[in-house]
Amino acid sequence: MGTVSKALSLLTLFNHGRLEIGLSDITRLSGMNKATVYRLMSELQAQGFVEQVGSDRAYRLGPEVLRLAALREAAVPILSVSQDILKKLCDLTGETAHVSLVRGKQLNTLTHAYSPRHGTRVTMEDAEILSFHATGSGLAYLAFAPSAFVEDVLAQPLSRHTTETETDPKRLREAISKARILGIAESVGGFEADVHSHAAPIFGPNREPIGSLAVAAPVARITPDLKTLIRREVKIAALDLTHRIGGFCPSDYPQEKAA
Repeated sequence: MGTVSKALSLLTLFNHGRLEIGLSDITRLSGMNKATVYRLMSELQAQGFVEQVGSDRAYRLGPEVLRLAALREAAVPILSVSQDILKKLCDLTGETAHVSLVRGKQLNTLTHAYSPRHGTRVTMEDAEILSFHATGSGLAYLAFAPSAFVEDVLAQPLSRHTTETETDPKRLREAISKARILGIAESVGGFEADVHSHAAPIFGPNREPIGSLAVAAPVARITPDLKTLIRREVKIAALDLTHRIGGFCPSDYPQEKAA
C-alpha cells in the first residue's frame, strides 16, 4: 500500500460512531505504527482533510472533505437525486429505503429515508459500512461487478454478523448468479437479525455498478404481496437513479420488472 493509499485509509476510520478519534485509537484501528500514523495525520491536517479538537487533541474530518463533497455533488448530484427517489420509494413500500455506494473496497450507505407508516422499522446510519456478502445491497453490486472484484471479496475472511449470515463462497456465488439473472438481490437476516432486504444495482456512465439501492423491512412484515411490491419498486427506482445520474445499464441487465 502506497503512502497516499495509507493516508486515505485513515479517513475511512471515521463514521457516525467515531466522529472524533485520538491518535492511539487511529493507530490501533489502522494496524500501522504510531509514528507512521502521526506523520500521515499531520499531512492530512496540513491539507485540511482533518483537524484536531478538544483538550485531548482528537482528530475529526476537516473542511476540505466538505469542499470536495460539494464539488462532487455539483458535478454528479447523486445525493439530492437519491433523496428524492428514496422518499418516493418509502411512500410506495412503507419501509426503510437506502442508497449505498462503493468506495474503493468498501460499501458505504450514502443516504436513507424512513416511512412514517410504521412505528417499528429498520434503522440506518449514513456512512455505515455494509458487508458485500451479507447484505442485499452487497450481493446486488457483486452480481454485476468485475469478476476479479467478486473473487477478491469472496477470498477474504467473511464475517458472520448473525446466525443467518452466509459465508460459504459456493453458496454466495449461487446467490450472486441468481441476482444477475433477476437484476435484484435479497438477504434475510444476513447482516442484521430479522431484517429482510431487497436491492438492485446502480450503474455509472461506463455501465459498471457504482452501488445499490435497497429497501429493508422487518422479516415479520414481509408478506407475498409486499415482497412483490418491493421487488418491483426497488428495481424501478434503481433504474431511475441510474438514468438520472447519467449512468447506463449493461446490455445484459434484465430491465423488465422483477417478479
